Amino acid sequence: MSTRAVPAAVPAAVPTRGRAACSCPLPLPCECSYAGLLRARVRALTAGEPLLRNGHVLTASSLLTAAFGAVFWMLATRWYGSEFVGLSYAVLTAVVLISEIGQLDLADVLIRFLPAVGRGARSLLIRCYLIATAAALLVGGLFLVLVPAIAPDLDFLRSPPVAVSFLAMTAGYTLFALQDGALTGLRRPGWVLGENALFAVVKIVLLAVLAGWALRAGILVSWAGALLAALLTANVLLFRRILPARASASDRTAARAADGAAGRDSATAAPRLARYATADYLGALLRLTAATVVPLVVLDTLGPDQIAYYSLAWVIAYTFYLVALNLGSSLIVEAAGAPGRLGEHGRRVLRHAGVLVAAGVLVTVVAAPWVLSLFGAEYAEHGTALLRLLALSALPHLVLSIAVDAARARRRLVPIVALQGVYCVLVLGLTVWLLPPFGLVGVGLAWLIAATVLAVPLLCTLPRWLPAGATTAAETPTTAAPADGVRTTERSTAGRSTAAVPTTTVRTTGLPPTADPTTERRRP
Repeated sequence: MSTRAVPAAVPAAVPTRGRAACSCPLPLPCECSYAGLLRARVRALTAGEPLLRNGHVLTASSLLTAAFGAVFWMLATRWYGSEFVGLSYAVLTAVVLISEIGQLDLADVLIRFLPAVGRGARSLLIRCYLIATAAALLVGGLFLVLVPAIAPDLDFLRSPPVAVSFLAMTAGYTLFALQDGALTGLRRPGWVLGENALFAVVKIVLLAVLAGWALRAGILVSWAGALLAALLTANVLLFRRILPARASASDRTAARAADGAAGRDSATAAPRLARYATADYLGALLRLTAATVVPLVVLDTLGPDQIAYYSLAWVIAYTFYLVALNLGSSLIVEAAGAPGRLGEHGRRVLRHAGVLVAAGVLVTVVAAPWVLSLFGAEYAEHGTALLRLLALSALPHLVLSIAVDAARARRRLVPIVALQGVYCVLVLGLTVWLLPPFGLVGVGLAWLIAATVLAVPLLCTLPRWLPAGATTAAETPTTAAPADGVRTTERSTAGRSTAAVPTTTVRTTGLPPTADPTTERRRP
């Protein structure tokens, strides 16, 4: 009886004469398909390295949400009259804006601290849910009181049944943003993509069904129904699968060890977390101010038609900001587990995102008139130069974004709040100065100049805030454990950080219905 010899395993990359090593598992000469070779090379680039992989998934989630949001509003304009579309868009924009204020930027706090949490993860998440929901309801109630003065067209929101529904939607969207932060911090970006896809698909399906029933409030009801489906799915997953899995034997052991140090650090851990959250929120308010006031200045100076051109160009250009924002989230998560590799990871993200953003910006600069012509010839005529400038501003903004996220990982609070303040002042000041003589082109120049003014010194001082080598012992964060079992990282020096990555909230007036206000969340 003969036995068949089993060939020995061949290394994945075997050099041959004059040929580059292959990334597939087959020996050279390679006989695999081009598709198999491409998949193998992609796996080789991301194998064992969640930094870029998770950032790409988060970016895909944001892009998917934006794409389905555009489809949702395109269908809404076909199935509903302009009056209902306009009022619905105004209501949803108010919901998103109030939620952004009421969240207290706790989604970013979850991204920063959940990776280092043991058995206190559930407690931290529930507390963030309760605090953010209460704040959103408070801000929403104040908005309803002031509606006659600030938005008379939305006075119908003050009737009791509608007011309750409006506040429920605001609280729900707040939890929606926080659950994305929780899933990101728990290294589950695939579920972020999944629940955002669920929200987008259910929203469109319900819109079609309700349009067939001729329901006047179909846009708002479909949005609320999809939000409820996403909330239930994600939170069942969080509290019944992901969080219990973290309470494994190893996590409980680590938590008990952390509790041993709780007596020494309990007096200072809670204030440290509060200081971080406060500075984090201040940075969020600064970037929100810049993004919110600029459209108002455009509206007041140039009128509603011009704000429509600006809003569409901003929504398209914001796609390139998402690359840096989502890769930055992944950077913060990985830095929480390996603080000594922050410089290495940060430089890798900066290089990788730079290539992606530069390629996208180049395509946009060339194709801007054709892209805008899809929305009408007037958009191409008035918005082409603006879109090009806004897209170019994403390149220096990339440096600013990574610098801010690196500082957040180190918890350097005061310098980053100051940096965001300078950025906000530059954007607003340059907009007021350049808008009258140059029109919308002046607004694009304002964003580009403001980001460049900050990016140039950051690049010159790159070795200081993003060292190439491993973090030294003096810079390595030390572990501090609060009494509730939540382990955080704190620098042994006096450095602090904040979440201060620029984002936007699109205003309601004159915004084309193809831009979904619910796609403007900072973190995916």
